[in-house]
Amino acid sequence: MPMQGAQRKLLGSLNSTPTATSNPGLAANHTGAPCLEVSIPDGLFLSLGLVSLVENVLVVAAIAKNRNLHSSMYYFICCLALSDLLVSGSNMLETAIILLLEAGTLATRASVVQQLHNTIDVLTCSSMLCSLCFLGAIAVDRYISIFYALRYHSIMTLPRAQRAIAAIWVASVLSSTLFITYYDHAAVLLCLVVFFLAMLVLMAVLYVHMLARACQHAQGIIRLHNRQLPAHKGFGLRGAATLTILLGIFFLCWGPFFLHLTLVVFCPQHLTCNCIFKNFKVFLTLIICNTIIDPLIYAFRSQELRRTLKEVLLCSSW
Repeated sequence: MPMQGAQRKLLGSLNSTPTATSNPGLAANHTGAPCLEVSIPDGLFLSLGLVSLVENVLVVAAIAKNRNLHSSMYYFICCLALSDLLVSGSNMLETAIILLLEAGTLATRASVVQQLHNTIDVLTCSSMLCSLCFLGAIAVDRYISIFYALRYHSIMTLPRAQRAIAAIWVASVLSSTLFITYYDHAAVLLCLVVFFLAMLVLMAVLYVHMLARACQHAQGIIRLHNRQLPAHKGFGLRGAATLTILLGIFFLCWGPFFLHLTLVVFCPQHLTCNCIFKNFKVFLTLIICNTIIDPLIYAFRSQELRRTLKEVLLCSSW
């Protein structure tokens, strides 16, 4: 096919991403040594994206329906769901276009394919940046609600939350546009990696501090009721386990993608790095999995939201 080169560019969400070989299993590098390549079937990738779409649409619908959820905290959760929805939706759209092009069902000019490629890249990148930003915003919001409880409603007012949300969306779109335009500059990729590490450190510091405050509060209650300290230790262990799971899932799902960007900068031609590049779709799949997990961690744990969600589902079934 004369357009095959243009079509294959759509395989990555980043222009600088080396494309993987089409054969699953062990692929050979330039020296003939085996190189582990994990194949992600397109059907599985699209199915995970569909699950993410449904979950996050339900979160957005539930928050929009219930006025009791119209607070800064739930606005951040709603925007996280919306950005996760765009992450999964843009990747599904890209995969669907690739399949249609390769099957010959969708016939178009190479210039149109390139424009689609750039548009989807900007959408994917901006939604990823938004998702990371709103994860950080949720952590900041929870930190303020714990350490400045009496002043929380005066600090996190709706106008301030709305301005922060608008700033995140605008900054993410502008940054992603610059990133796609100057994708071949190492400084751009390093800025994205530094941004990810900054979000990871921010979340870790805030949640560890919140856990320490919760343990102090639990210890004070135990002493007030003259109970034994092992109960406090059990609370601390549960809190530490929850924190480990939260940060571990974040790092596991997002870390490989930014490791990929780091290797693109520092060892684009190294044989080991080339083996890692072949698993780029696995890294995207992990991010899609994170968009599935986010509603479970940040949204569905709310009893009010779950009750509203049931109402939404019951209304849609009639």
